[in-house]
Amino acid sequence: MTLIKSISGIRGTIGGPVGENFTPIDIVECTAAFGQWTLDRTGIARVVVGRDARISGKMVQELVVQTLMALGIEVIDLDLSTTPTVEMAVTDEKAGAGIILTASHNPAQWNALKFLNDKGEFISAADGAEVLEYIATRKMHFVPVEQIGARIPKKDAIEKHITAILSLPLIPVAEIKKRQFKVVVDPVNSTGSLALPPLLEKLGCEVQLIHGEPTGHFAHNPEPLPHHLTDLSQAVIDQKADFGISVDPDVDRLALVCPDGSMFGEEYTLVAAADFILGHTPGATVSNVSSSLALKDVTEAHDQTYYSAAVGEVNVVTKMKEVNAVIGGEGNGGIIYPDLHYGRDALVGIAFILALLTERNTDLKALKATYPPYEMVKDRIELDGSLDKSQVLQRVRDHFRNDLLNEIDGIKVEWPDRWVQIRASNTEPILRVYAEAPTLPAAQALVDQVKGVLS
Repeated sequence: MTLIKSISGIRGTIGGPVGENFTPIDIVECTAAFGQWTLDRTGIARVVVGRDARISGKMVQELVVQTLMALGIEVIDLDLSTTPTVEMAVTDEKAGAGIILTASHNPAQWNALKFLNDKGEFISAADGAEVLEYIATRKMHFVPVEQIGARIPKKDAIEKHITAILSLPLIPVAEIKKRQFKVVVDPVNSTGSLALPPLLEKLGCEVQLIHGEPTGHFAHNPEPLPHHLTDLSQAVIDQKADFGISVDPDVDRLALVCPDGSMFGEEYTLVAAADFILGHTPGATVSNVSSSLALKDVTEAHDQTYYSAAVGEVNVVTKMKEVNAVIGGEGNGGIIYPDLHYGRDALVGIAFILALLTERNTDLKALKATYPPYEMVKDRIELDGSLDKSQVLQRVRDHFRNDLLNEIDGIKVEWPDRWVQIRASNTEPILRVYAEAPTLPAAQALVDQVKGVLS
């Protein structure tokens, strides 16, 4: 059984029994519930729908669109798009909601419905609970034939997204063009291939694509981690490129490769973007509690204040609004720039990186060397029934009782230059144990210490 109905949407693998996997029945049921909830909440009979390129996407798209139309909802159909593009289109189209059809970095057999509110932001936990109640009670009302909603194709949403980025006051388009960057791009056979080349070309870059056809047949595991990006690393070296870019299938995570083929580090994507923004716009920064200390260090180097939030984009966005942050995101390469929109956006992240390299007349490898060096270890503990989550956390709390504890999300033990965190997964029966320190052995020692407490 892979089907997961949560406060943020529904996901699972395609096929199998109803109620256990991501089947057409489950897709229609959840779409209808969300559509009805949107109508009841906003009174706006318009929803934006867009998808990544995964193999099941067209099938899921038709089920979602036709179900919404059966509720009397006008569907703004972006077809192949990116997550940040759909988010921006919700407000552009004055829609009551949005649905993104993507399983993000999960393998090709997975798909999902991700729900956006009328601001183009992921729905809150409270709103998600209401949608789940609609699903459980089948609280939907379909319209008679003469009231069936229309389907309106929109083909220019990505172009509008790019135009909005290039119109940002902080992006020095003319200066970036003078650098004539040569860039290799790996969009892992999804919709990044439709968005990254036009953005980069408008910034004067020479673009080389690998795995560039949006077929949904991912050439490698789609999560942009170092061991999945060996083709990109080699291509950067072979092409003598200035750097490489990888995004996940829905283009909300950004990973970079240095000119020598080494990884810039996903954790440092947000750090570099924040470094650029803080150089022009004073203000707070926010990331989740599992992200690198480097963002805090860079923020304080600019004499500004860093804040942390629980894991999850909606939590980061909530904190950003609370402290009026100028930039935020997550350490997995997710950059949120509120002057554009409150959502992780690889496209605006790319523009910030190009702007920073241009402004400092440097390359990606040299830029990385200017940031505090940290190493991170990510481990997990399977929950087999013999371990109770609350008891586990209490044992860790007792063990580190004389240290600084952050309990925003699980338990994070903090020291000036390192930390270790244990938290329950929201989606799997596991505990995640993450640590960061100036060296890899030091980070591993912290993970081993926590696991030793539980053995």
